[in-house]
Amino acid sequence: MRVVIAGAGIVGRSIARELLANGHRVLLIDRSPAAMKIPSVPDAQWLLADACEISSLDEARLTESDVIVAATGDDKANLVVSLLAKTEYGVPRTVARVNNPKNEWLFDEAWGVDVAVSTPRLMTALVEEAVSVGELVRLFSFQQSRTTMSEFTLDEGSPVLGRTVGQVALPPDTVLVAIVRNDRPSAPHVDDVLEVGDHLLFISDPDSEGQLQELLSPQPDAL
Repeated sequence: MRVVIAGAGIVGRSIARELLANGHRVLLIDRSPAAMKIPSVPDAQWLLADACEISSLDEARLTESDVIVAATGDDKANLVVSLLAKTEYGVPRTVARVNNPKNEWLFDEAWGVDVAVSTPRLMTALVEEAVSVGELVRLFSFQQSRTTMSEFTLDEGSPVLGRTVGQVALPPDTVLVAIVRNDRPSAPHVDDVLEVGDHLLFISDPDSEGQLQELLSPQPDAL
């Protein structure tokens, strides 16, 4: 897979290293000469250019890319890069970094963004996930499909404890995708019995999250 990353800062270079380690081809673009820290990611291709300009994206051979990652520290630039990649070059997948959570609403299909990653919001979700038991925590939102990934840790008193996965009627448009027990993830089976401390990972429609919270939460008379 060929991936173009706009923004060769700490975030962009970290993404590049991970992708290269997984066997992908990576091109890093940045307009700042100071960002050209080529020895830090020697296996990547590098291009000193402004990713918001058509001529730069032509030089980057964007039509030959499978994914573009807009990872600059400027939300406006990330939106422009995503829009150009999708509308002018038909890049199959666009991933954009959201620096300011207040701008998150802009990062959608209208701006050519397939996946928006808000670092501040993700950090908040991870903190909540680490300390929250008995509460549904949204971990991630897939902008294009209007779908979310959420986590729920089963607490004492949850009405689903002792029941099998197949016996739990989930809300509409909700799928249990994994159970993490004793630090080990597993694909859920209809005969798996739910236990205290199980971490349940769900993919769902945002409108179903309230019903999911109510289904899994301890009942008042069970506390």
